[in-house]
Amino acid sequence: QVQLVESGGGLVQPGGSLRLSCAASGSIFSINDMGWYRQAPGKQRELVAAASGVGWTNYADSVKGRFTVSRDYAKNTVYLQMNSLKPEDTAVYYCKAEVRTDWGSKSRDYWGQGTQVTVSS
Repeated sequence: QVQLVESGGGLVQPGGSLRLSCAASGSIFSINDMGWYRQAPGKQRELVAAASGVGWTNYADSVKGRFTVSRDYAKNTVYLQMNSLKPEDTAVYYCKAEVRTDWGSKSRDYWGQGTQVTVSS
């Protein structure tokens, strides 16, 4: 009933920028946290950045000062602005949202399909 669709991935040179978007749709009553995770080849999935339903943000140490997470609450959308990209940022980036689908339900996590980000010269 809930779908998350990511967009904005692609190939970029080191030092370049990219902006990812993730839009949630479907049977949404409310959304708490929304955030971004990534998984590089042969590596563990890790949190990149997250934004709470009340404006708090959290970043991995490796991206602080380079990435910015933001939300459009009215559009159920989360963004990830990535600047000063490095080859080690190469990964599949996944969007996650903690969603309540109705008044009586507890929130649960939903995941997008992922979008590839490749940083290479």
